[in-house]
Amino acid sequence: MIITRPREWERITDGLNSIDAGSVFIMGCGQCATVANTGGEKEVIEMKAALEQAGYVVSGWAVGEVTCHLGGTKLESRKHHGEIDDADAVLVLACGAGVQTVADSVSKPVFPGLESLFLGNVMRHGVFEERCQMCGDCVLDLTAGICPVTTCPKGLLNGPCGGMWNGMCEVLQDRECTHVRIQRRLKEQGRNNTAMLPPKDFSTKLKPGNVNLRKKRGGDRP
Repeated sequence: MIITRPREWERITDGLNSIDAGSVFIMGCGQCATVANTGGEKEVIEMKAALEQAGYVVSGWAVGEVTCHLGGTKLESRKHHGEIDDADAVLVLACGAGVQTVADSVSKPVFPGLESLFLGNVMRHGVFEERCQMCGDCVLDLTAGICPVTTCPKGLLNGPCGGMWNGMCEVLQDRECTHVRIQRRLKEQGRNNTAMLPPKDFSTKLKPGNVNLRKKRGGDRP
């Protein structure tokens, strides 16, 4: 499972204010973020209260069964399409993969409410695609819900590189360039982000990862 922690409040509000968002829809996750006590129903309701206290209108909220599951998240989004349509932005209390899945499922700007820290083991065989490195210094609010460091084979934070040709990736030639996708999605959302992103702060990456929920509760129970 993916371990997350709450994002700094100032970064959340700065992101929302960057598009003059007055209304917000909140999407949580019923799996990893619920277990980590960062994006379950309790935390979503707490975020709703915090946003409303800060003057935002919360148009609605939902806790998807598995937010990083594209089919399930699209279905959950359709269930709440009216509330999402009424929102200026969607705040996602899930990992970076969940944020990107929500961004693929809705047309509104999507912002992360958590920082992804590290990945736990999945004990089932399946097909997976890497979408997030859990760096602890998320830029998805600036890149339209697409992680440039992970989805670009060269790991470029700012791009495209000189090898991009006709919008296609130089390394994975059957894929569209990540940075072409980012700029197109920003344009579709009426956002303009041509500024260079600063270097990543890799000191935020926990090595080795360790989160002790029992310690937060005041120690082990008898």
